[in-house]
Amino acid sequence: MKKTKMLLLAVVGLLISAVPALAQGDVAAAAANSAVGVKAIAAGVGFAIAVFGGALGQSRIGAAACEGAARYPGAAGRIQTMMILGLALIESLVLFALLIVFVKV
Repeated sequence: MKKTKMLLLAVVGLLISAVPALAQGDVAAAAANSAVGVKAIAAGVGFAIAVFGGALGQSRIGAAACEGAARYPGAAGRIQTMMILGLALIESLVLFALLIVFVKV
């Protein structure tokens, strides 16, 4: 009787200790979901930095174009053309950053 009782307690103890070991799959899934959330936050912060840099560059180009047109009114057409080209290139870089955010997340 004592051997059967001891064997039964050993089996129950083994089963109780096996339950947390089998539950580790949920922890891995939760860690994977956490990593996805961290990636999304990092992509958002990175895109915000890209947008801030693009806005800063566009404002500097606009200010320089206005100053150049005020100093040399005869060259205003050429200055405006170069300004629009520069603005388009900066905007394309910001849109490329947005594309990278969507691809990576």
